[in-house]
Amino acid sequence: MSEPVRANNFLRHQIEADLEAGTLAGRHFAGTPGDAAHHAAGPLDEARIRTRFPPEPNGYLHIGHAKSICLNFGLARDYGGACHLRFDDTNPEKEEQEYVDAIKDMVQWLGWSWGDNLYEASSYFDFMYLAAESLVEAGHAYVDEQTPEEMRANRGDFGTPGTNSPWRDRSPADNLARLREMRDGKHPDGAMVLRAKIDMASPNINLRDPTIYRIKHAEHHATGNRWCIYPMYTFAHPIEDALERITHSICTLEFEDQRPFYDWLLNQLADLGLLARPLPRQFEFGRLNLNYVVTSKRKLRQLVEEGHVSGWDDPRMPTLVGLRRRGFTPESIRAMVESTGVTKQNAWIEDTVLDGCLRADLEPQAPRAFAVLQPLKLKLTNFAEVFGSHAHREPCETAAHPHKPELGVRKFSLGPELWIEAEDFMEVPVKGYFRLFPGNKVRLKAGYVIECTGCEKDANGQVTAVLATVVPDTKSGTPGADAVKVKGVIGWVAAHEAVAAEIRLYERLFTTPQPDAGEGNFLDFVNPNSLRVVRGFVEPSLAGAAADQRWQFERHGYFVSDRVDHRADKPVFNKITGLRDSFAK
Repeated sequence: MSEPVRANNFLRHQIEADLEAGTLAGRHFAGTPGDAAHHAAGPLDEARIRTRFPPEPNGYLHIGHAKSICLNFGLARDYGGACHLRFDDTNPEKEEQEYVDAIKDMVQWLGWSWGDNLYEASSYFDFMYLAAESLVEAGHAYVDEQTPEEMRANRGDFGTPGTNSPWRDRSPADNLARLREMRDGKHPDGAMVLRAKIDMASPNINLRDPTIYRIKHAEHHATGNRWCIYPMYTFAHPIEDALERITHSICTLEFEDQRPFYDWLLNQLADLGLLARPLPRQFEFGRLNLNYVVTSKRKLRQLVEEGHVSGWDDPRMPTLVGLRRRGFTPESIRAMVESTGVTKQNAWIEDTVLDGCLRADLEPQAPRAFAVLQPLKLKLTNFAEVFGSHAHREPCETAAHPHKPELGVRKFSLGPELWIEAEDFMEVPVKGYFRLFPGNKVRLKAGYVIECTGCEKDANGQVTAVLATVVPDTKSGTPGADAVKVKGVIGWVAAHEAVAAEIRLYERLFTTPQPDAGEGNFLDFVNPNSLRVVRGFVEPSLAGAAADQRWQFERHGYFVSDRVDHRADKPVFNKITGLRDSFAK
């Protein structure tokens, strides 16, 4: 991976200050040397930064995750540290191995490696339960048997303090016995929860005795049926950070209000001798919000399950698998993330910024090709006269890339019948139209100058073929080729060697910049024209092309052979983006 230009931001300043002050030394787990977590992050005397990317395996990663991935892995790389990939698999009802595998695949596709630092929250369940019992015994947690509705009502709101649970002052011994009953499966789901005992009058509602364990009789994809109680994410996450000796726990801004509980929990466990100081610290940054997409996993799943898209990897989806199938490159996504910077405010970014990064990446490397997306037949009526035979095939060639001679040339041939774009002919031209119309001359790119003589029509008056004559001695690259001056140049594919292809043309999935803002139904803004499939033709150099290859189809934009549906005998090409911002006013 090429080294990007490093933009300064508050996280870099924080890390540099910590490194200079030496505050990272001595981070370790306070358990015994035989404990698995003791060895989770390498030698105990290793003083370097550690970040983490902690996805929950309950869906596919989306473009918003790309910022967190690049930020955490990038900071670790830049400062000689390590970034952990950790699966926060604390909710067995929504998590699947499919998502675990997809997350690992996408992190690697983006260009990052976690090395030996691959972890699962579920591997720490024993320690988490030990921590829960220790909190109960110290009087810092209790089992609450209120109904969910009673807990919700007694929590209060931003203007009203909460009300203590009637179970809050139960003795530690009774709470411990009740907790062990929960663990042993003696109570149904929802019957009771374990809560931290902090302050029901706190202005921060997250400190009003938050739930830290709940009963769930559900099979876990990693631990099976061993557990029937599971830790809440807000309880598990700080512990995971501490066990892995994370130095900078970098989260998006929605976790800012959770930071006081993060610190409270780690300090309590350190005071109880379960963790050693210095403890991890949490820092928040503004998340990446891209216009014209939704990034809620629930809403993305709804799009898939209700058939609005073909799957998580539909090229219209903002998932990383969708962007990959659409043809976006990991380099373009990393460039977009870098260009948007890191701040303490959430920001909305135009989706055209990502398109611009993609074009900047593909322009210097994508080979060129001719493609006809709306085919119209062009008949060269004097072909046999100019070339001596109707069966003659006149060889033509042009550079695979105008600025990369090392990519060689594309070879094709001219015959008596060609395919051209329907928009390249107008029987009655408008002002400023320089392509084919009766009496006008244009150049077939990399071929000859031709003169339009008319057209053929069907019984309904629709043009079925354009008629033209070849102007002799005007072949591109030969002496005298420029003797005939023309204002128009058009692409073409010879009918005798054209490769028929399915071409999928994509537009934005939504018609409004923020489809899930406000109280409306985001599905009301699904763009009915977000996918248009056409049957077209591509030049013979693309015959037998492998899947997941990119080209610039001249005049049309950048395209990729579909990584799922494309076959050499049945080509399928996806439009990635246009040659310029097609949405600009």
